[in-house]
Amino acid sequence: MQLQNNDGESENSLTSADLSALLQSLGQERSRQTFRQLFEFFAPRLKTYFLKGGATSELSEELVQETFVIVWRKAEMFDSRKASASTWIYTIARNLRIDRFRKERRYLYKDDQFFANALVGEETQFDDHHQSQLSERVKKALPLLPAEQSTIIKLAFYEDASHSKIAQYLQLPLGTVKSRMRLALGRLRKLLEGVDL
Repeated sequence: MQLQNNDGESENSLTSADLSALLQSLGQERSRQTFRQLFEFFAPRLKTYFLKGGATSELSEELVQETFVIVWRKAEMFDSRKASASTWIYTIARNLRIDRFRKERRYLYKDDQFFANALVGEETQFDDHHQSQLSERVKKALPLLPAEQSTIIKLAFYEDASHSKIAQYLQLPLGTVKSRMRLALGRLRKLLEGVDL
């Protein structure tokens, strides 16, 4: 994804007020030039956000594109009195990320509302307290999983390894890794219900 600013202006010179004005203008005028300015400003930041959240580079770019499809379609709904442009766009990105990871069954938490509240910063994926708490619960539940499943969970959860990296490391087909991951997460969710800190 090549991002260029043909106007010669530094994208970093845009203020929060500038971004809100651009987003409002997009909603009113549907200008491709305005859309391009918003895309060039936010796309690299959103990609970094998705990467920090554990998405692959390819998935991150896909989620950036999906975010901006929604921005284009719903820009007229933006209200600068209720939120900044950054907050509005990052909320779209966060919700897409949650939906995608839910579909891939990558969640370890039972409560989706927790994800909606926890995955909110541009800088961090999880609040340290909840991450530490979950880590302790998972640690206690892992020995109760079959060895091949617990190994995959350890690599994904503690090493932050992607499915493809796990497959490469364990010399297993990618489909096998995904299948074991699904089984492990399903079992782990049930086990976590009975694990006390």
